[in-house]
Amino acid sequence: MPEISRFFGIIIRMYFGDHPPPHFHAEYAGTQARVVIESLSVLETNLPPRALGLVMEWAALHQPELFELWALAQANEPLHKIAPLE
Repeated sequence: MPEISRFFGIIIRMYFGDHPPPHFHAEYAGTQARVVIESLSVLETNLPPRALGLVMEWAALHQPELFELWALAQANEPLHKIAPLE
């Protein structure tokens, strides 16, 4: 699963050919979340609240890029990196 961003110990990934709805995966210190790109709703998580807040802030800033990467991943095309949260 390609890493598309990394910030504050959080790793953002997206699977090639993953199931709908369009979403991404976040990992932090052995915890995980799946976040829907369109609504920025959380499908599942056990991330600490602070880490989840950072993920949601980052996702809101990069929503168009996330949609672009989802389309690329569905076509099994190479994914580029998205700037980290600073």
